[in-house]
Amino acid sequence: MNGCKRREPKEQARLAPPVLNPLPAKPEVAKDEFKVRVDTFADLRILRYRVPGFEQLTLKQKLLLYYLQEASLSGRDITYDQKYKHNLAVRRTLEAVVANYRGDRTTPAFQALLTYAKRVWFSNGIHHHYSTKKFVPEGLSAADFASFVSSVEPAKLPLAVGESVEKLIKKLTPVIFDAALDAKGVNKDPGADPVRDSANHFYVNLTKDEVQRYMRQQATASDDTPPSYGLNSQLVRGEGGNVEERVWKVGGMYGAALAECVRWLEKALDVTETPAQREALSKLIAYYRSGNLRAFDEYNVAWVKDTSSKIDLVHGFIETYGDPLDLRATYEALVELEDTEATTRIRALSAAAQWFEDHSPIPDEYKKKNVVGVSARVIQAVLGAGDTAPAMPSGVNLPNANWIRQKHGSKSVTLGNVLTAYEAESRDSGLLEEFAASAREVARSKANGGLAQALMVDMHEVIGHASGQLAPNVAPAGETLQGYAGTLEEARADLVALYYILDPKLVELKLVPSLEVGRTAYDSFIRGALIVQLARVPLGEKLEEAHMRNRALIARWALSESGNEQVIERSERGGKTYYAIRDYVQLRKLFGRLLRELQRIKSEGDFEAARKLVEEFGVTIDPALHKEVRARYEVLKLAPYAGFMQPRLVPHEEAGELSDVRIEYPDDFVAQQLDYAARYSFLPTYN
Repeated sequence: MNGCKRREPKEQARLAPPVLNPLPAKPEVAKDEFKVRVDTFADLRILRYRVPGFEQLTLKQKLLLYYLQEASLSGRDITYDQKYKHNLAVRRTLEAVVANYRGDRTTPAFQALLTYAKRVWFSNGIHHHYSTKKFVPEGLSAADFASFVSSVEPAKLPLAVGESVEKLIKKLTPVIFDAALDAKGVNKDPGADPVRDSANHFYVNLTKDEVQRYMRQQATASDDTPPSYGLNSQLVRGEGGNVEERVWKVGGMYGAALAECVRWLEKALDVTETPAQREALSKLIAYYRSGNLRAFDEYNVAWVKDTSSKIDLVHGFIETYGDPLDLRATYEALVELEDTEATTRIRALSAAAQWFEDHSPIPDEYKKKNVVGVSARVIQAVLGAGDTAPAMPSGVNLPNANWIRQKHGSKSVTLGNVLTAYEAESRDSGLLEEFAASAREVARSKANGGLAQALMVDMHEVIGHASGQLAPNVAPAGETLQGYAGTLEEARADLVALYYILDPKLVELKLVPSLEVGRTAYDSFIRGALIVQLARVPLGEKLEEAHMRNRALIARWALSESGNEQVIERSERGGKTYYAIRDYVQLRKLFGRLLRELQRIKSEGDFEAARKLVEEFGVTIDPALHKEVRARYEVLKLAPYAGFMQPRLVPHEEAGELSDVRIEYPDDFVAQQLDYAARYSFLPTYN
């Protein structure tokens, strides 16, 4: 529930970050011994990725990446606070215990606390990173927690002015142990008020109707270049009962962290690669200083125009999945380095973007007549921060503003080294053999799976999100489709990729050797959507996250439309359920039909049609199938979710002069998180 009292940021009242003694990272292993997976706990795996080509960069480029790393990590506290008002207090208390507890660390209770801390770090808070459902410690009692906290020197705990250790424990005990208190970060349950009943910190003491009424007052119907209203602010009920906006900017809410981001971005200006890159970073700095969303649009236009720099940055309040109304964005950052060789593939898609738009099955009136500036590349992720870490995306397509995409274009990237790490780690997991419908499907996937996955990501980002346009005078989907906008947009982009990955055009473009790659992608999508992803959801629960709902919607709708033709066939062998595609051509036609309808819904702002599709096909789970899939997955002893430790860029000096920036690959998740806490805690515990 959103219920904290409004607090204005005041520099003189800022609490100092807890004093921590970060654990040293373990020595790096030799390159040929590089381990991808370094930790497993709860339902999570911690992986690592390399950054090929870093050593060949110039010192100037390495410095740029280092400054961007620091600018990115400096904002990480913001993500925690946005997700829940108590997150920083919980995290800093756990960090103080983990860093300073001098008792027996091998006891079950301490190990349970350590696992809980690792889950909090992974999810950037106490709500699951995918389902947004609150998780509570397993094997740790409230009494054990109190004992651990009491053992720490008070100066190292995040105590408010006048607060005792006992009061801190009393405050945090229900926050941590009561599963029913603030149970969902994002609550989209029917009958719930998604604003009042969500635990996120975007709104304080408000309801959905109050927020929507306020937002309607901001919009101007005749504005054909509307800013993304609400993207960078918190809404609160003020002292007189009026709705007030707290803008995230230097000098405003989250000002201390954003000022630190700006400090490093200003250093980056001295080592930019191109004038266009310098202009974009300058406009990003100006936006953080003003908080003006039209300044953010100016930055995005400049950022889209910078297509020649090898190094790039995503930074700020970008994606709105954490807001049940799809209005306010969570802080994230991604530092990128172009993979020149792999970019050749994705740019072939970009160059043919107009062909794909012209031949799309969507209604002609909603096709773009001139697809503008779809810049595409494969990149090596150098570092993720905020909402892009530890769980990292496989691809990104930005900016999100429809009018900028239509007039100025967009940038699309695939995170090549992240995909490579996923593939390397899962190669011998047994997952494919357990859930594939046939030996032929297994063989096809092993032969083509890597390329199929990469192309699905490429097309989703490059020609998926970039396709289609709104009807005249229709507001952005976040306003018209409300809480269903994210699911529908991801489904629309997936359907574009699915429709075209089985098109002979890809063979013509030399992107695939044959359509077997497309069939592999279909197998993987149906298998994942109807079976495998259910392993991620606790028994008795529904699908909550937008991407999971999107995949279920597509596959279940196609299954329901198969009729007697059995385009997709369900079978059982030895008590196990399988889904096999019997007619790939017909399935592609079904995907085209659904894509046409989803584009219509988005273009016309048809809320009721969006609601019906998502609720009918994208939410509920068959209890019997769910139980079966969970049992089969547990036999594999494979945690269903994965995220990444981040590489570390370290400057080196010789004779007092900066001589190099070196890259390290830490392999101790706990040590890295404690190091981050010690070096990048710039916000008060409560904001």
